[in-house]
Amino acid sequence: MSFNRRDLLQGSGAAAMAAMLPGTAFGATGADSAATALLEKTAETIFDDYPEAAAGLGLDKGKRAALKSRLSNRGPAGKADATHRARTVLAKLNKIDTATLSPAVRTNVEVVRTAYQRATEGYALPYGDVATLTSGWRNSPYAVAQNVGAYLDIPQLLNVDHRIDTPADADAYLARMIAYAGQIDGEAERVRAAGAMGVRLPDFALAQCLKQLEIARSGPVEQWSIVTSLAERTAKMPGDFAARAARIATDKIAPALAGQIAALEGQKAATTSDAGMWKLPQGDAYYAWALQAATTTTMTPDEVHAMGRDELARLHARMDVILKAEGYTQGSVGARMTALSKDPRYLFAEGDPGRAEIMAYLRDKLKDIRARMPQAFETLVPGFVEVTRMSPAAEPGAPGAYGGAGSIDGKEPGRFWINLGSTSRWTRYSLPDLAYHEAIPGHAWQGEYTFKQPLIRTLMSFNAYSEGWGLYAEQLADELGVYDDFPAGRLGYLQSLAFRACRMVVDTGIHAKRWTRDEGIAFFVTENGSNPLEVRSEVERYCTWPGQACGYKLGHSRINQLRDKAKAALGERYDFRKFNDAVVLGGNVPMTVLDGVIDRHIAARKA
Repeated sequence: MSFNRRDLLQGSGAAAMAAMLPGTAFGATGADSAATALLEKTAETIFDDYPEAAAGLGLDKGKRAALKSRLSNRGPAGKADATHRARTVLAKLNKIDTATLSPAVRTNVEVVRTAYQRATEGYALPYGDVATLTSGWRNSPYAVAQNVGAYLDIPQLLNVDHRIDTPADADAYLARMIAYAGQIDGEAERVRAAGAMGVRLPDFALAQCLKQLEIARSGPVEQWSIVTSLAERTAKMPGDFAARAARIATDKIAPALAGQIAALEGQKAATTSDAGMWKLPQGDAYYAWALQAATTTTMTPDEVHAMGRDELARLHARMDVILKAEGYTQGSVGARMTALSKDPRYLFAEGDPGRAEIMAYLRDKLKDIRARMPQAFETLVPGFVEVTRMSPAAEPGAPGAYGGAGSIDGKEPGRFWINLGSTSRWTRYSLPDLAYHEAIPGHAWQGEYTFKQPLIRTLMSFNAYSEGWGLYAEQLADELGVYDDFPAGRLGYLQSLAFRACRMVVDTGIHAKRWTRDEGIAFFVTENGSNPLEVRSEVERYCTWPGQACGYKLGHSRINQLRDKAKAALGERYDFRKFNDAVVLGGNVPMTVLDGVIDRHIAARKA
C-alpha cells in the first residue's frame, strides 16, 4: 500500500487514501468534496492553534514554514481563542449530512466531529487543560503540574522535534525560546486564576512540580539543554546563536520560570493532600467529562470501577497457573509477583551500567519483534523507532515510558522514551512487554499507519484507541510466540494487563470514591505485586490526569470484543492479519467509530 506523500501534505491525499480504507467505497460526490475540503481547512486551523503539532510531524516547512517560529498561546487569551474556534468548527461539522457521504468520508467526519464535541465540552468547564483536538490522551484540571506544563513539553520539542538545517531554522528556534517564556507567563496567570477558584494541586503534586521547576532553572543558563542543543547544532553557522540563546534564557525564560514558581509557591498554604476531582468546584462534572473523553464511552465511574475489578480477577486466575508452574505456590498473586520481582535473575545493575543493559536489552527485543510483523499484518510499515532515555529533569514526575511515531517524511524516527531515573523499577520479565506497547507493534508502529490518513486524521488521536491498541500490541506479541520459552515474560505481560485493570479501579477510586493517594498505591502493591517506586508516580499521575488511565483496558477489551465478533461472523473467512490491518488502516478513532470500521471489514470479507 503506497501513495504520494506530497499529495497528502498538499491536502489532496484525503480522497486517495479514503478509497483504500478497508471495506469502503469512495464516491467523488459533491458532498464528499465539500466535507473533505472542510476537514482539510480544519487541519490548518489546528496548526494555527497548536504549531507544536506541525513540528512533531515535520510539517513546519514549505507553506507552513511560518509555524516554525511559533508556539501555542497557553495563557487565558489563547484558551479563549481556541474555545471560540472549536465552537465555530463544530457548528460547521454539525451541518454536514453524513447520510450523503461515502463510508470513508463519513468516518472522517464522525471522527473529527467527536473530537470537537469533546473539546467544546471541556472548554465549557471553568478551568483546566483541554488536549482533545490534537491528542485525546491527556486532559488536566491544572495548567501546571508535575506532568503538565510548558517547562516539560517545550525543551523536548526544541531539542528533538525542531530541525536545524539552516540559519533561518536557528532564528526560528530563538523565536520559539521567546515564545516559550510567554507560555510560562501565560500558564502562571492561569494558575493564579484557578487558585482563586479553589483549584490547586494536591500538596504532594505541588511539591514535586516545584522541585522539577527548580531543576529546570538550575545551573548557568549556558548549560541549559535548550541552549546547549542550539549551540551544538549551529557551531559551524555564522550568527553567534549560542550567545543569543543564553541572553534569551537569562532575560526572558529564567524570570518567567521564577514567576511561575512564585505563583505556585503562593498556593502552598491552602493546599491539602486530597487528590480527587471531587474536591474541586464542579469536580464531579469535570471527571465525568474527562472519563468520557478518555474512554470515548458513556460508562459511569461505578461501571468502570466494577469492570476493572472483574478484569483483574480474570487476569490473576491466568497468572496463578503460571506462578504455580514456576514454583511460586504460596500467597496471593500480588505477593508472589512481589517475590518474583526480587529474583536476581531478572534484575538489572544499578546506575549507568544497568541503564546500558536496559537500552541494549530493549533494542534486542525490538529487533526480534520487527522480524515477526509479517505474521500479524499484510500491510507493513517501516517501524522506524529509536529507544531514547527521558530527560533526567523530567523523570521524577514522568511515567515509566511512552512512545510514538516519527515525522511523516520519514526523516525523524519514532521514539520509545524510557524513564531510567532508577533501574530498580524494571525487570527482565517486564521490559519486553513495555517495548511491544510503546514501540513495535504498539504506538510507534500504529502511528506510522496514520501517515496514510488524511492530514487531520494524522493529527488526532483518541486515548482508548491509542492505549487499547498498545495493550492489543502486547497481546499480539504473546500470540506471535515471544514468551513460548520465557514463562516469566508471559507473567510480565499478564501483570501489565492486570496493572491496567488496577488503573480503572484506582482512578475511579480516587476521583469518584474519595480514595487517598496512599490507598491507591496500596491497592497496586497488594493486589498486583507492583513496584512501589513505579506505582507512586503512576498514582500521582492519575491525580492530575483524571480519567486517562481508564482508557487502556477499556480500549483493549473492545478491540478483542470486535475481533470475536469478526470471527463469529466470518467463520472460515476470518483472517488474523486482515483483521489487524482493518484496525490500523481504519485509523485512530473513538471506540464507537471503530465498531463501524469493523462492520465494514466484515461486510467486505463476506462479499
